[in-house]
Amino acid sequence: MNICSRNLSFLFGGLPVFSYTSDDSSHTPESIVHLWTGIRKSAKMCCKGFLKAMMFVFNGIIFLAGAAILAVGVWVAVDRVSLLGILDNIENAPPELAQLANIGYVLIGVGAFLTLMGFLGCCGAIQENKCMLLTFFVIVLIIFLLEVALAVVLVVFEPLVENILNEIERSVAESIKENYGKDESFTSVWNNTMNELECCGYKNYTDFTDSPFENSFNLYPETCCKNSTELCSDTVAGGQPVVGCFRALVTLIEENAVLLAGVAFGIAALEISAMVVSMILYKSVGK
Repeated sequence: MNICSRNLSFLFGGLPVFSYTSDDSSHTPESIVHLWTGIRKSAKMCCKGFLKAMMFVFNGIIFLAGAAILAVGVWVAVDRVSLLGILDNIENAPPELAQLANIGYVLIGVGAFLTLMGFLGCCGAIQENKCMLLTFFVIVLIIFLLEVALAVVLVVFEPLVENILNEIERSVAESIKENYGKDESFTSVWNNTMNELECCGYKNYTDFTDSPFENSFNLYPETCCKNSTELCSDTVAGGQPVVGCFRALVTLIEENAVLLAGVAFGIAALEISAMVVSMILYKSVGK
Protein backbone atom coordinates (compact mmCIF):
# COMPACT_ATOMS: atom_id res chain seq x y z
CA MET A 1 0.00 0.00 0.00
CA ASN A 2 1.31 3.40 -0.99
CA ILE A 3 1.37 5.83 1.88
CA CYS A 4 1.28 9.61 1.17
CA SER A 5 2.57 11.74 4.00
CA ARG A 6 1.91 15.47 4.34
CA ASN A 7 3.30 17.87 6.90
CA LEU A 8 1.17 20.90 7.76
CA SER A 9 3.06 23.55 9.59
CA PHE A 10 1.92 27.10 10.31
CA LEU A 11 4.47 29.59 11.43
CA PHE A 12 4.06 32.91 13.22
CA GLY A 13 7.11 34.91 14.16
CA GLY A 14 9.35 31.96 13.33
CA LEU A 15 7.67 29.67 15.89
CA PRO A 16 5.69 26.62 14.71
CA VAL A 17 2.08 26.67 15.80
CA PHE A 18 1.41 23.03 15.07
CA SER A 19 2.62 20.19 12.94
CA TYR A 20 0.39 17.40 11.69
CA THR A 21 1.36 14.27 9.78
CA SER A 22 -1.20 11.90 8.28
CA ASP A 23 -1.53 9.20 5.70
CA ASP A 24 -4.48 8.16 3.64
CA SER A 25 -5.22 5.21 5.92
CA SER A 26 -5.65 7.07 9.21
CA HIS A 27 -8.15 9.89 8.81
CA THR A 28 -9.75 9.41 12.21
CA PRO A 29 -12.19 11.88 13.78
CA GLU A 30 -9.58 12.71 16.41
CA SER A 31 -7.03 13.66 13.76
CA ILE A 32 -9.54 15.88 11.96
CA VAL A 33 -10.42 17.64 15.24
CA HIS A 34 -6.72 18.11 15.97
CA LEU A 35 -6.17 19.58 12.51
CA TRP A 36 -9.14 21.95 12.85
CA THR A 37 -7.95 23.06 16.29
CA GLY A 38 -4.51 23.84 14.87
CA ILE A 39 -6.01 25.85 12.02
CA ARG A 40 -8.10 27.88 14.47
CA LYS A 41 -5.08 28.59 16.65
CA SER A 42 -3.08 29.67 13.62
CA ALA A 43 -5.88 31.95 12.41
CA LYS A 44 -6.16 33.54 15.86
CA MET A 45 -2.43 34.20 15.98
CA CYS A 46 -2.44 35.68 12.49
CA CYS A 47 -5.38 37.91 13.40
CA LYS A 48 -3.66 38.96 16.61
CA GLY A 49 -0.48 39.76 14.69
CA PHE A 50 -2.46 41.87 12.22
CA LEU A 51 -4.13 43.82 15.04
CA LYS A 52 -0.76 44.40 16.70
CA ALA A 53 0.63 45.72 13.42
CA MET A 54 -2.39 48.04 13.06
CA MET A 55 -1.91 49.35 16.58
CA PHE A 56 1.78 49.92 16.00
CA VAL A 57 1.27 51.83 12.73
CA PHE A 58 -1.67 53.87 14.08
CA ASN A 59 0.13 54.87 17.25
CA GLY A 60 3.38 55.42 15.39
CA ILE A 61 1.57 58.08 13.34
CA ILE A 62 0.15 59.60 16.53
CA PHE A 63 3.63 59.62 18.08
CA LEU A 64 5.18 61.40 15.07
CA ALA A 65 2.30 63.88 14.85
CA GLY A 66 2.65 64.64 18.56
CA ALA A 67 6.38 65.18 18.17
CA ALA A 68 5.74 67.58 15.26
CA ILE A 69 3.12 69.55 17.23
CA LEU A 70 5.46 69.65 20.21
CA ALA A 71 8.23 71.10 18.02
CA VAL A 72 5.88 73.74 16.57
CA GLY A 73 4.68 74.63 20.06
CA VAL A 74 8.23 75.15 21.26
CA TRP A 75 8.97 77.31 18.22
CA VAL A 76 5.83 79.44 18.72
CA ALA A 77 6.55 79.86 22.44
CA VAL A 78 10.10 81.01 21.72
CA ASP A 79 9.34 83.19 18.68
CA ARG A 80 6.72 85.71 19.72
CA VAL A 81 6.94 87.68 16.45
CA SER A 82 4.06 85.91 14.76
CA LEU A 83 0.29 85.84 15.05
CA LEU A 84 0.74 86.37 18.77
CA GLY A 85 1.71 89.93 17.92
CA ILE A 86 -1.95 90.71 17.33
CA LEU A 87 -3.15 89.15 20.54
CA ASP A 88 -0.50 90.79 22.70
CA ASN A 89 -1.65 94.24 21.55
CA ILE A 90 -5.36 93.79 22.19
CA GLU A 91 -6.29 95.57 25.39
CA ASN A 92 -9.30 94.66 27.49
CA ALA A 93 -9.70 91.46 25.52
CA PRO A 94 -12.27 88.93 26.76
CA PRO A 95 -10.87 85.95 28.67
CA GLU A 96 -11.63 83.62 25.75
CA LEU A 97 -9.39 85.65 23.45
CA ALA A 98 -6.69 86.23 26.03
CA GLN A 99 -6.19 82.47 26.31
CA LEU A 100 -5.00 82.42 22.67
CA ALA A 101 -1.89 84.27 23.78
CA ASN A 102 -0.76 80.97 25.31
CA ILE A 103 -1.25 78.97 22.12
CA GLY A 104 2.42 77.97 22.07
CA TYR A 105 2.10 76.35 25.48
CA VAL A 106 -1.17 74.72 24.43
CA LEU A 107 0.59 73.18 21.43
CA ILE A 108 3.38 71.96 23.69
CA GLY A 109 0.84 70.30 25.99
CA VAL A 110 -1.10 68.72 23.12
CA GLY A 111 2.10 67.52 21.45
CA ALA A 112 3.44 65.98 24.66
CA PHE A 113 0.07 64.33 25.30
CA LEU A 114 -0.12 62.80 21.80
CA THR A 115 3.50 61.65 22.02
CA LEU A 116 2.78 59.90 25.32
CA MET A 117 -0.40 58.34 23.95
CA GLY A 118 1.41 57.05 20.85
CA PHE A 119 4.17 55.62 23.02
CA LEU A 120 1.68 53.79 25.26
CA GLY A 121 -0.17 52.36 22.26
CA CYS A 122 2.98 51.16 20.48
CA CYS A 123 4.65 49.64 23.53
CA GLY A 124 1.40 48.18 24.85
CA ALA A 125 0.75 46.40 21.55
CA ILE A 126 4.29 45.12 20.98
CA GLN A 127 4.95 44.04 24.56
CA GLU A 128 1.33 42.97 25.15
CA ASN A 129 1.30 45.02 28.33
CA LYS A 130 -2.20 45.08 29.84
CA CYS A 131 -1.58 48.24 31.87
CA MET A 132 -0.42 50.21 28.81
CA LEU A 133 -3.26 48.94 26.64
CA LEU A 134 -5.88 49.81 29.26
CA THR A 135 -4.35 53.26 29.81
CA PHE A 136 -4.38 53.87 26.06
CA PHE A 137 -8.04 52.79 25.86
CA VAL A 138 -9.06 55.14 28.70
CA ILE A 139 -7.18 58.09 27.16
CA VAL A 140 -8.78 57.63 23.72
CA LEU A 141 -12.22 57.19 25.32
CA ILE A 142 -11.83 60.45 27.27
CA ILE A 143 -10.75 62.30 24.11
CA PHE A 144 -13.71 60.90 22.18
CA LEU A 145 -16.20 61.92 24.90
CA LEU A 146 -14.70 65.42 25.08
CA GLU A 147 -15.06 65.83 21.31
CA VAL A 148 -18.71 64.74 21.47
CA ALA A 149 -19.34 67.13 24.37
CA LEU A 150 -17.69 70.00 22.49
CA ALA A 151 -19.84 69.36 19.42
CA VAL A 152 -23.00 69.35 21.58
CA VAL A 153 -21.96 72.59 23.31
CA LEU A 154 -21.32 74.34 19.97
CA VAL A 155 -24.78 73.33 18.73
CA VAL A 156 -26.76 73.97 21.92
CA PHE A 157 -24.97 77.17 23.00
CA GLU A 158 -24.67 78.81 19.58
CA PRO A 159 -25.95 82.20 20.90
CA LEU A 160 -23.16 82.17 23.51
CA VAL A 161 -20.60 81.57 20.77
CA GLU A 162 -22.02 84.52 18.81
CA ASN A 163 -21.70 86.76 21.88
CA ILE A 164 -18.07 85.72 22.32
CA LEU A 165 -17.37 86.52 18.67
CA ASN A 166 -19.00 89.95 19.05
CA GLU A 167 -16.77 90.68 22.06
CA ILE A 168 -13.74 89.61 20.05
CA GLU A 169 -14.79 91.88 17.18
CA ARG A 170 -14.96 94.94 19.44
CA SER A 171 -11.60 94.16 21.04
CA VAL A 172 -9.85 93.56 17.72
CA ALA A 173 -11.32 96.75 16.22
CA GLU A 174 -10.01 98.76 19.18
CA SER A 175 -6.56 97.20 18.86
CA ILE A 176 -6.43 98.08 15.15
CA LYS A 177 -7.36 101.70 15.83
CA GLU A 178 -4.66 101.94 18.46
CA ASN A 179 -1.76 99.97 16.98
CA TYR A 180 -2.04 99.67 13.17
CA GLY A 181 0.66 101.90 11.73
CA LYS A 182 2.37 102.37 15.10
CA ASP A 183 3.44 98.88 16.13
CA GLU A 184 5.58 97.38 13.37
CA SER A 185 5.04 93.68 14.21
CA PHE A 186 1.30 94.20 14.68
CA THR A 187 1.02 96.02 11.35
CA SER A 188 3.09 93.36 9.57
CA VAL A 189 0.91 90.53 10.85
CA TRP A 190 -2.26 92.26 9.77
CA ASN A 191 -0.83 93.03 6.32
CA ASN A 192 0.17 89.39 5.83
CA THR A 193 -3.24 88.18 7.01
CA MET A 194 -5.11 90.54 4.68
CA ASN A 195 -2.92 89.58 1.72
CA GLU A 196 -3.41 85.86 2.32
CA LEU A 197 -7.20 86.02 2.84
CA GLU A 198 -7.73 88.95 0.42
CA CYS A 199 -9.70 90.82 3.05
CA CYS A 200 -9.73 94.19 4.80
CA GLY A 201 -9.80 94.67 8.57
CA TYR A 202 -11.66 92.40 10.94
CA LYS A 203 -15.12 93.52 9.80
CA ASN A 204 -14.41 96.02 7.00
CA TYR A 205 -12.24 99.01 6.08
CA THR A 206 -13.80 101.20 8.80
CA ASP A 207 -11.74 99.28 11.38
CA PHE A 208 -8.76 101.40 10.25
CA THR A 209 -10.54 104.74 10.67
CA ASP A 210 -8.66 106.95 13.19
CA SER A 211 -5.79 104.43 13.37
CA PRO A 212 -2.21 105.81 13.44
CA PHE A 213 -1.82 104.73 9.80
CA GLU A 214 -4.97 106.49 8.62
CA ASN A 215 -4.22 109.61 10.66
CA SER A 216 -0.67 109.82 9.26
CA PHE A 217 -1.39 109.21 5.57
CA ASN A 218 -5.14 109.79 5.33
CA LEU A 219 -5.24 106.46 3.49
CA TYR A 220 -6.30 102.87 4.10
CA PRO A 221 -4.30 99.66 3.53
CA GLU A 222 -3.88 98.75 -0.14
CA THR A 223 -5.69 95.45 0.29
CA CYS A 224 -8.86 97.41 1.06
CA CYS A 225 -8.75 98.79 -2.50
CA LYS A 226 -7.27 95.84 -4.40
CA ASN A 227 -9.63 96.33 -7.38
CA SER A 228 -8.75 100.00 -7.82
CA THR A 229 -5.69 101.73 -9.25
CA GLU A 230 -6.37 104.89 -7.22
CA LEU A 231 -4.98 105.70 -3.82
CA CYS A 232 -6.96 103.91 -1.14
CA SER A 233 -8.84 106.84 0.36
CA ASP A 234 -12.01 106.69 2.44
CA THR A 235 -14.19 107.19 -0.62
CA VAL A 236 -12.43 104.58 -2.74
CA ALA A 237 -12.31 101.99 0.06
CA GLY A 238 -16.03 102.46 0.71
CA GLY A 239 -16.82 101.50 -2.88
CA GLN A 240 -14.79 98.28 -2.89
CA PRO A 241 -16.42 94.82 -2.45
CA VAL A 242 -13.67 93.65 -0.11
CA VAL A 243 -14.98 91.69 2.89
CA GLY A 244 -13.58 91.66 6.41
CA CYS A 245 -11.07 89.01 7.43
CA PHE A 246 -13.46 87.31 9.83
CA ARG A 247 -16.03 86.88 7.07
CA ALA A 248 -13.30 85.69 4.70
CA LEU A 249 -12.21 83.09 7.24
CA VAL A 250 -15.80 81.90 7.76
CA THR A 251 -16.25 81.63 3.99
CA LEU A 252 -13.06 79.60 3.70
CA ILE A 253 -14.32 77.20 6.38
CA GLU A 254 -17.76 76.93 4.73
CA GLU A 255 -16.20 76.18 1.34
CA ASN A 256 -14.24 73.33 2.93
CA ALA A 257 -17.06 72.17 5.21
CA VAL A 258 -17.39 68.79 3.46
CA LEU A 259 -13.66 68.17 3.78
CA LEU A 260 -13.65 69.23 7.43
CA ALA A 261 -16.66 67.01 8.17
CA GLY A 262 -14.94 64.09 6.45
CA VAL A 263 -11.81 64.65 8.52
CA ALA A 264 -13.89 64.83 11.71
CA PHE A 265 -15.72 61.59 10.93
CA GLY A 266 -12.45 59.96 9.92
CA ILE A 267 -10.85 60.92 13.24
CA ALA A 268 -13.89 59.60 15.12
CA ALA A 269 -13.72 56.31 13.20
CA LEU A 270 -10.01 55.97 13.95
CA GLU A 271 -10.60 56.62 17.64
CA ILE A 272 -13.36 54.02 17.82
CA SER A 273 -11.21 51.51 15.90
CA ALA A 274 -8.28 52.17 18.23
CA MET A 275 -10.47 51.55 21.29
CA VAL A 276 -11.85 48.30 19.83
CA VAL A 277 -8.42 46.99 18.81
CA SER A 278 -6.78 47.91 22.12
CA MET A 279 -9.54 46.16 24.06
CA ILE A 280 -9.28 43.03 21.86
CA LEU A 281 -5.53 42.91 22.47
CA TYR A 282 -6.09 43.55 26.19
CA LYS A 283 -8.47 40.58 26.38
CA SER A 284 -6.13 38.33 24.38
CA VAL A 285 -3.03 38.93 26.51
CA GLY A 286 -1.96 35.71 28.17
CA LYS A 287 -4.20 33.53 26.03
